[in-house]
Amino acid sequence: MIMPAAPLPLPQLSLGQSGIVDSVRVPPEHRGRLLELGLLVGTRVELVRFAPLGDPVEVKVRGYHLTLPRQEAEQIWVTPV
Repeated sequence: MIMPAAPLPLPQLSLGQSGIVDSVRVPPEHRGRLLELGLLVGTRVELVRFAPLGDPVEVKVRGYHLTLPRQEAEQIWVTPV
């Protein structure tokens, strides 16, 4: 029996790896913007790359590329697929 992977912060995915958004743990005043950008629970995201110094983080979500500050990306928990 294969156990499903445990959720982890988005930047902990390997480059090119995908995950399904499990939860968005940002403060309510910032959550609306992320939801409008398509980062809803159940959405598939792919970690594309990190900037040279590790911040920001680029992800692919719903067919487009989105760049997020690393601190914000760490508050998006995903289940690896």
